[in-house]
Amino acid sequence: MAASTLPSHFPAGTHYVIEGRRGKSGKLQIVSRELIMPNGRCIRLDGTSHERPRAARAKRQRLASAPI
Repeated sequence: MAASTLPSHFPAGTHYVIEGRRGKSGKLQIVSRELIMPNGRCIRLDGTSHERPRAARAKRQRLASAPI
């Protein structure tokens, strides 16, 4: 995802997660990077987006119990 498409501000509680492993030469090799919003939305910095299962389940339950 291009840096220009990200918002300039993020809500309090947003987490920046870097996942990595040790490469063959012993240096850190980055595997993935993502932003996790307080509402559970996850923005992978490779350009894809998804919601964490717990947040998605809670969202479905809120929608299902909402009055029609």
